[in-house]
Amino acid sequence: MAELPDARTLPLDETTRAALAERGLEYRLIENERAAIMDAWSHAVRRGFAGPELSDDEIAEWREPMSWRRVTGVYDLSTPQAERPVATASSWVAPMTVPGGVLPSWSISTITVAATHRRRGVARALLEAELRDAHAAGVPAAGLTASEATIYGRYGFAPATRIATWKVDTRRARWAGPDASGRVQYLDREDAARLMGDLHERTLPHRVGEIPGWPRRWRGRVALAEDKSAAVRTVRYVDAAGEPRGVMAYSVEGDPEDDGRGVLRIRYLIAEHDEALAALWRFAIEHDLVGTVVAPMRPVDEPLPWFVDDARVPVSRQKDHGWLRILDVPAALEARAYAAPASFTMRVTDPLGYADGIWRVDIADGKATVATADAAPDLELSVIELSAVYLGGFSLAVLRAAGRVSGSTETVDAVDAALRVPRAPFLSIVY
Repeated sequence: MAELPDARTLPLDETTRAALAERGLEYRLIENERAAIMDAWSHAVRRGFAGPELSDDEIAEWREPMSWRRVTGVYDLSTPQAERPVATASSWVAPMTVPGGVLPSWSISTITVAATHRRRGVARALLEAELRDAHAAGVPAAGLTASEATIYGRYGFAPATRIATWKVDTRRARWAGPDASGRVQYLDREDAARLMGDLHERTLPHRVGEIPGWPRRWRGRVALAEDKSAAVRTVRYVDAAGEPRGVMAYSVEGDPEDDGRGVLRIRYLIAEHDEALAALWRFAIEHDLVGTVVAPMRPVDEPLPWFVDDARVPVSRQKDHGWLRILDVPAALEARAYAAPASFTMRVTDPLGYADGIWRVDIADGKATVATADAAPDLELSVIELSAVYLGGFSLAVLRAAGRVSGSTETVDAVDAALRVPRAPFLSIVY
């Protein structure tokens, strides 16, 4: 893969600057090294997400992940807090794992608008600026995690990965999974955060939909940043040779002496292989004085039901998580591998124009070649549906049943077979 562009080097989008200026607002590129400006910007982000004021320590923690991002803000100089933006955004280019490869993705984060400035087209201006900038930089897709599910479809984004919250009544669960050859050990949270980062990078090529993490993200998982808590403990799994292969952060909530009804909440779990995953789940399920294990932000196809003797005991609640927006159809389709051959002509509609067109797609030997075409399409869909099925997490046939895709059964089935992946796409972090 070619070197990823640095989003910080790009100029501010003039279309958005002019549109916001007509509303009496200033659109600015924030200089990351100017601490006072970044501090005010960080306070605005927290306000936008309806959180309390940041402490000085929290402000300092924000500087690391923002130092390598492109940071923008919208200012209203008529307000008493003119130094704080009324809207915020940040972005960077990340390598997203796709089947058989990597796709550069324009990662969008911290999109907020102050409650006093909603319904004025500010969020639209920011998001359309991000997409124009990504397209101008030659980045073939954009991604984000959405706090609200109804906003981003109008910009061509679609849910492409899902997450599950798993819940286990441990009083009804008996371990039926494998016996690990290694062992589980407690470790300090600082060491656990470092191990999380190491394992995330080592396993990144095998998790479709994932992007690289950063130190503050892992420190947050062990409660040394973000929502800090002394109640969080961390354990690792080491194999028979003594090599660390997995790590988990968890806390026990409630009164564990109340008839063993404590709740063990898994804050983060990452494993390099199946044995480590099973060992860490067994540690949680068989933990003393615990009646329930709850694990949010886990894969929808977690093998958990097969780890216990009653597959009905583990239950899950699923929701969308990673959202994707294809900007360059040929580049995106040619970046991933495929499970079966297929040849078809596809009409993609895109109100913003980036993916719009008729495309001839030929898939052979696991690779696709894509070119513009003028023939009648075998398949018709919008950029939303194309983005949803791209990673293999959603079925084209299901979208056709919902009236979102047009095409013959033969064509839809062939494309579905080509897009198939062994495990559900999974993004383990929020950004």
